Amino acid sequence: MSYDRVEVPSEGEAVELAEGEDELDVPERPIVPIIYGDGVGTDVGPAAQQVLSAAAEATGRSIEWMRVYAGASAREEYDTNLPEDTLDAFREFKVGIKGPLTTPVGAGYRSLNVALRQRLDLYANVRPTYYIDGVPSPVSEPEDMDMVSFRENTEDVYAGIEWEAGTEEVEQVREFVADEMGFGESIHEGDVGIGIKPISEFGTKRLVRRAIDYALERGRDTVTLVHKGNIMKFTEGTFRDWGYEVAEEEYGETVISEDTLWKEQDGEAAPGTVVVNDRIADNMLQQLLTRTGQYDVLAMPNLNGDYLSDSAGAQIGGLGIAPGANLGDGRFVAEPVHGSAPKYEGQDKVNPTAMILSGRIMLEHLGWEEASELIYDAVEEAILDKRLTYDIERQIEGAERVGTSEFADIVIENIERNA
Repeated sequence: MSYDRVEVPSEGEAVELAEGEDELDVPERPIVPIIYGDGVGTDVGPAAQQVLSAAAEATGRSIEWMRVYAGASAREEYDTNLPEDTLDAFREFKVGIKGPLTTPVGAGYRSLNVALRQRLDLYANVRPTYYIDGVPSPVSEPEDMDMVSFRENTEDVYAGIEWEAGTEEVEQVREFVADEMGFGESIHEGDVGIGIKPISEFGTKRLVRRAIDYALERGRDTVTLVHKGNIMKFTEGTFRDWGYEVAEEEYGETVISEDTLWKEQDGEAAPGTVVVNDRIADNMLQQLLTRTGQYDVLAMPNLNGDYLSDSAGAQIGGLGIAPGANLGDGRFVAEPVHGSAPKYEGQDKVNPTAMILSGRIMLEHLGWEEASELIYDAVEEAILDKRLTYDIERQIEGAERVGTSEFADIVIENIERNA
C-alpha cells in the first residue's frame, strides 16, 4: 500500500493474522504505527516509544516505528484532522499506539478519538486497572483493585445520533416521538435536544464475547455485565439479556451464570470456570469501593464504561497512570486514558506512565510477555525509588521531581539492568 506523506520503514514486517485463525503472526521486527498525539502527547508519545523499544530490544526483538498523524500534527501535514494514511496504516499493520487527541472546534467530528475507533471498528475499549506499589491513592487498600473493563466503543450515546435544540430536525423528531410513538408527555415544552441510544444484539454480543474470552485466557473468575436495565429496559436491559445469551449458548460448561451457580452448585464454581453475573450501574459504582476485590472483568455499554473505568482509575492513583487499548477484529490500537492537557504541552513535565503502560498492553497483545513484565517492574521500581514526575512527586515526602523524558530514561535504565 502506498501512502501520501508518510513512509513505511524499509526494515521490519507487518503483523499478520494467522490464516484461518483469530491469532497474530508476529515477526521479530514488526512495523508499528504511532500517533504521538496533541497537547502532552508530544511529550509522552516519544517517551513511551523509547521505553517500548528498550523493552523489546532487551528481549531480543525490535520495533520499527512508523510515525503517522492525527489532530494538530495531521492539520500541519495534511490540512485535515484524520487522514486516510493514518487509517490505512492501522488497517495494514494491525497493531499500533496513539497518544491523546484534541478535537478542535468546527473539526467535523464530535471526537477524533471516537472517530478513529468507529472508522476502524475498534469496538472494545479495554482498560486494565491495577495498583502499582508506591503510588499515592485516595483509598486505604488500592491493591485490591485488579480489574479489566470492556467498554463497548461504537454504540450507546457515543454513536452521536442527536439533534440540537431549536433546529428543524429536532422538531421533526419531537413530533414523531410525541404523535406517532405516543411519548408526548415525556418531553417538556420549549426547546429540547434529543438523542437516540442504540444498543444492538450484534454490538453487545461481540463485546461480551471478547470479555469472556479474555477471562478464560487470563484465568479470571468472573465477568460482570454492568447496565441500567432496571430503568432502560429495552436498551441496557437487553444488553444484559444478550450478554447472558452469549455465555449460555456459546461456551458450554466453561462459563456459568451466577444464578445457575447458586441453584445447582451451591455457589462453588469448578476450577477454570468463568462465572457471569450482572450489576446495576449505580450500585456498581459504590461496589467498586466497598467490594473492590470481588470483580475481575466488567463488560459495559459505552457510557457506563466511561464513568466506571475512570472511577476505578481514581482508586489506583488517577488517570495519569491508567492504561487503555482499543480492539477490533484483527486490529488493535493502544492509548492512555487521560486527555491531552494542552496547557502542559512541550514542558517535559507530565507523567508518561499511562502511555508506557498502554504500550505494555500492546506488547502483551503481540505475545511479548517478557518485555511486558520488564516494563511493569521497571516502572514500579522508579516509583518506589521516588524519582517521579510532578503529579506524584508533590504527594510524597522526600521524592525527587523529574521530567517526562528523565522518567523515561530511569525506566529504561531499570529495564536494561533487570533484563
